[in-house]
Parts: sequence; C-alpha cells; structure tokens
Amino acid sequence: MTNSVLKNIRILDFTWVLAGPYATRLLADFGAEVIKVQPLLPQEEDAFARGYYNTWNRNKLGITLDMATPEGIALAKKLVALSDAVVENFTPRVMANWGLDYQNLKAIKPDIIMLSLSTMGNTGPRRGNTGFGPTIQAFSGLTHLMSYPGGSPLGPGTAYADHIGGLFACLALLGALEYHRRTGEGQYIDVSQVEAMTSLLGDAFVPGKEEEAPCGAYRCKGEDRWCALAVFTDEEWRGFKKALGSPPWADGKRFATLSARLKNKKALDGLIEDWTQQRTAEEAMTLLQKNGVAAGVVQDARDLAQDPQLRQRGFFIELDHPRMGKTVSDAAPVRLSDTPPGYSCPAPLPGQDNDYVYGELLGLSDSEINKLKKQKVI
Repeated sequence: MTNSVLKNIRILDFTWVLAGPYATRLLADFGAEVIKVQPLLPQEEDAFARGYYNTWNRNKLGITLDMATPEGIALAKKLVALSDAVVENFTPRVMANWGLDYQNLKAIKPDIIMLSLSTMGNTGPRRGNTGFGPTIQAFSGLTHLMSYPGGSPLGPGTAYADHIGGLFACLALLGALEYHRRTGEGQYIDVSQVEAMTSLLGDAFVPGKEEEAPCGAYRCKGEDRWCALAVFTDEEWRGFKKALGSPPWADGKRFATLSARLKNKKALDGLIEDWTQQRTAEEAMTLLQKNGVAAGVVQDARDLAQDPQLRQRGFFIELDHPRMGKTVSDAAPVRLSDTPPGYSCPAPLPGQDNDYVYGELLGLSDSEINKLKKQKVI
C-alpha cells in the first residue's frame, strides 16, 4: 500500500463478529499492521473461509492462539509488548480473566493503547449485559422508532448498531494514536455501543408534528417493491402533480396547501399508492426525480449490489480468496486523496501468519514453534 497513513502502527486484534472487526478493518485498509488473534477450531468448524468473516477481516494478518492455556496467554503478552494498541469487543470479564485488562497491559507496555467495545461499557451496574447489533438497537430506542403506526417495533433489517459502534471505535482509536504521537502516552478507551447508538438519535424522541406531505414509502408493482418520496416545498408539489400526470384530485382544496395535505394525509397516501402500484419502483423514482421530487427505490440486497451509483463511486471491491475464489465486499467509507485505502489481501486463513508473527516478530525458533503446535497452543 503506497503512502499508507498508518503503515507504522501495529494493532493486536482480539475482536470478533462485526463491530470490533469493522473498526480494525478500517485501520488495516489504511495500512496498519493488524494481527488478528484467531481461535483454534476443528476443521469441520472452520469459520475462516466464510463470506461474513472474510468481509470484516480483510487486510489483516492471522495467527491461531489458544487463550485457554497459560502458554497462549504468555504469547499474547509478548505480542502486547510489540504493539501500539490492543482492541477487543468481548464482554467485560473476558480480558480480565486472561490477565489482559488495561492495568496488566500497562505493566507490560506503559504507553499501550487499549480499546474495549461492549454493549454497555466496562463500568456501571449493566456492564455485564451482552448483545449484538439488534440488542443494542432495542436498548437505544432505535427499534421502537422503526415501526408502522400502531404496529410492533421492527428495527432495521441489518445490524446497524454494529457498524456505528465500529466507526465510533475507529475514530476514538485514531484520536488516541494522535495523542500518543504528541505526548508519548497511552490510554484506555471504553466504548459503550448503546451510548454510541443513542447519541445519533437526536430529537427523534421529542414530541413533534410531521412537517411534510406527501412523505413516506409507497408500494409499487411487483413483490415487496417500494418507492420512498418526500415533498418539501410548493414548487416540489407542483412538480409532483406533473409527475403524476396532473390528476384532477391533486388540484382539489383537500391538497392545495401543506396544512390541508397534512390534515388529509391518509387519503393522499391512498391516492399516491394507487399511482405507484401501477409502476415499478424504478419507474416511479425516475418520473418523480425528473420533476424535481426527492424519490428513491427502497433497495434490497440485490438492488444495492447492482446500484449504478455505488458501482461508479467504487463502493465495491473484489479480492481473490484461496478457498472462496473471487469475493466482493464494501470499500472503506473514507477516501483520502494523498493516502487512499488499499485492498491487498482477503481475510487470513487459520494461522497463515504464524511463522511471521511468532518467528520473525517474537523471535521463536522453528523448534519452539513446532513444540507449540504439538501442544496445540498455536
């Protein structure tokens, strides 16, 4: 990776699932040497060649290490001494049980940076609460917000909170690295995913009134196809009527002003859906956009994969995986002109970098490495 902005940074990565691996993947995309600590698994349980794991762990080195053994913990501590940062997203008790909490890490390397990413943080009465994205969305209130009037809470169709947690963690770690560059001091970062998610809800829970009409997602031709649209100004309302072919009902008193449209919103939504259901979501979107109305297809995964805007903007990247072949995933969301992200390798297979990490970095001999393999420590 030419001009990699983080090329001299080494991160020991104890993360798993999505939030933590996403944070360290972002850093790896910009050149950090991220050493992914992988558990030892029987071959039939090998998770390292699956699409999910590959998506969140590209550009990383991979080592196997049995953290249930004293030898494994001793090796981890040696790696801490060579690292700039340690990142983990276990429940609070895990790192402490291994003797790898911040106080112990600081004794090994006084200027170490440690970042913990958990459901509700490492302090307080709810520190032991566990959860994934959907749990965090429920705790934060996001799931409650995403429901139809009078309906049950639905939540988003993906682990949105995990992405948010990963982005918050990445930003916090970059701040700590910059602080270390200036002062030479390390620090402990404790990220609560619930707090991160809640901070983005803004005034969503403050009682208020709807400010535009029409506004919503309307059913279109086809199975579960929808078009979202919103009209904000009188000029847009005129463009909206033109897109619909200027139907007589649109010029009636019931819809002549914003206040009238808000008062008669249910009837207006029904008339709009009569129009959208005669067209595909793409046709409705195109007609509305041509007439100055904000509109878009409610996209499913297939739509996103084929979206011409995303493709043109380089949203997708391809990597060759030794077991899965060509894989496609999302690029880094941050683009820097002088130090762009790089995509050099897929997620590591089990222990593929053991020789480099244990041999070259830690200085273990071949016989020592072979002994550890026989002991099933690595």
